[in-house]
Amino acid sequence: MLKQQVRKAFTLVEILIVVVILGILAAIVVPQFTNATQDAQAGNIKSQLDTLNNQIELYRARKNVYPDFTSATVWTDMVKDGYIKSEPKNPYNGLSTVVVGAGDAAQGWYWYTDANGQSSLCASNFNNDKTDANYGKITPGSQKP
Repeated sequence: MLKQQVRKAFTLVEILIVVVILGILAAIVVPQFTNATQDAQAGNIKSQLDTLNNQIELYRARKNVYPDFTSATVWTDMVKDGYIKSEPKNPYNGLSTVVVGAGDAAQGWYWYTDANGQSSLCASNFNNDKTDANYGKITPGSQKP
């Protein structure tokens, strides 16, 4: 009587099917992770902007003037006076420098005054325009107040 051999391995076809399925799943999932990173950065920037703008308004309420954003020591002065704990860095580019006027991708932040005379701190590489459908999105290379 012949003994029947027990199969203890996968066939080449079974392995190829599993590899193809894993490839399809990876193609679906990987693009979602790249968007998640930018969404997390944008959320971090929004949160920082809200906090910084609140502290700037507190500074203005107490001193009756906005901080001098033309000064290289604006963050140092705000830290020294207890309005912020440390010099804020833009999470997208890691810079803490500030310019007055329109955004500049080579800076971390910019102090912007709109046509209505409303002033606020904005982040470089970030769509700060609250009227725009793309508000809150990372926008490398383009600056919108």
